[in-house]
Amino acid sequence: MKGFIDDANYSVGLLEEGTNLGNVIDNYVYEHTLTGKKAFFVGDLGKIVKKHSQWQNVVAQIKPFYTVKCNSAPAVLEILAALGTGFACSSKNEMALVQELGVSPENIIYISPCKQVSQIKYAAKVGVNIMTCDNEIELKKIARYHPNAKVLLHIATEDNIGGEEGNMKFGTTLKNCRHLLECAKELDVQIIGVKFHVSSACKESQVYVHALSDARCVFDMAGEIGFTMNMLDIGGGFTGTEFQLEEVNHVISPLLDIYFPEGSGVKIISEPGSYYVSSAFTLAVNIIAKKVVENDKFSSGVEKTGSDEPAFMYYMNDGVYGSFASKLSEDLNTIPEVHKKYKEDEPLFTSSLWGPSCDELDQIVESCLLPELNVGDWLIFDNMGADSFHEPSAFNDFQRPAIYYMMSFSDWYEMQDAGITSDAMMKNFFFVPSCIQLTQEDSFSTEA
Repeated sequence: MKGFIDDANYSVGLLEEGTNLGNVIDNYVYEHTLTGKKAFFVGDLGKIVKKHSQWQNVVAQIKPFYTVKCNSAPAVLEILAALGTGFACSSKNEMALVQELGVSPENIIYISPCKQVSQIKYAAKVGVNIMTCDNEIELKKIARYHPNAKVLLHIATEDNIGGEEGNMKFGTTLKNCRHLLECAKELDVQIIGVKFHVSSACKESQVYVHALSDARCVFDMAGEIGFTMNMLDIGGGFTGTEFQLEEVNHVISPLLDIYFPEGSGVKIISEPGSYYVSSAFTLAVNIIAKKVVENDKFSSGVEKTGSDEPAFMYYMNDGVYGSFASKLSEDLNTIPEVHKKYKEDEPLFTSSLWGPSCDELDQIVESCLLPELNVGDWLIFDNMGADSFHEPSAFNDFQRPAIYYMMSFSDWYEMQDAGITSDAMMKNFFFVPSCIQLTQEDSFSTEA
């Protein structure tokens, strides 16, 4: 059931009733303990199916265009293509990956805010016409190298977080939109709609109110200048929880009815990324070294366990130059779980977790409470499906972790009931009945 990110051939283990994700992780921890203790992922593709069902139940009026850079594993792209999502691509390679699956150009949008000329030419060559733009220089490049382009004007939102620039890095101001629309008219570039993006870190639902109001203003401006607008892209920023999705829908649904009512001819799309894949992947890493340090060496983060007790620094075989790359730009959205069983009353110690590079930037968890671990023990990180699959650094011959795919029979049947089979776009899926039949008592059985 092993596959790699750049492999087109992989298999997906169908889990029989009574077998769960924990059993699969136990099985591969045992296997990797015997064969070299390398880090590995387990991908539950059934969770992607469930996320899509959730999307259809809550915001069926909005078509999702999955953000490919979030996780471009072929299994993920194939299953999303089979589910009928569109794809938001940032590069030539991503467009090629998606088109190899038979996805039509109409279901691909090119969303890079800073486009290379060669990649604009590629989009024109393969018929990917819908793309985003937020400034005059990009408009001129598009006009010159992609005359058939259909452009979404990317407008900024007011979701500044904690005084940081946030989403203001990209997107033009409402004040500048008329100028860009007039430039597009002069350049004979077709503007067909508006895009905005609200960060997942933004907790203020009013940001959507302002963004939709601004989008309506741009639609009206464009109409005055002579453009026919027919698409609104509300971006990403969906965390993956049903509560957040319902909360956003509660805010935007009545506004969409007012500003872009059904029958207006405006297609509403979005760019969910981590929403689909974050919870679908779990990462197992191995402790390769440890240090004992004084407890007061740790900065605040967790309650001190006592000044006389030691604290521990643990080094793992994966870090920010591998699967934890997103930790360099954002907080880790997962809590490490110790794989080995330990007693409820076992003492906990202040601990920090580090990658293998010994770089001060390679800190994964600053401070947490863990039982004392030994070299060779395993830690499990869930919610690792987003932004964890970039090309690894060459440091220490770091190898990309293997990926083991799984799906429960119930999820597979749910896909079949929806009319999705292995013959429908999932030509690289090789489903095999799982032989993993582990229980709590024999979770390290060699029968698997």
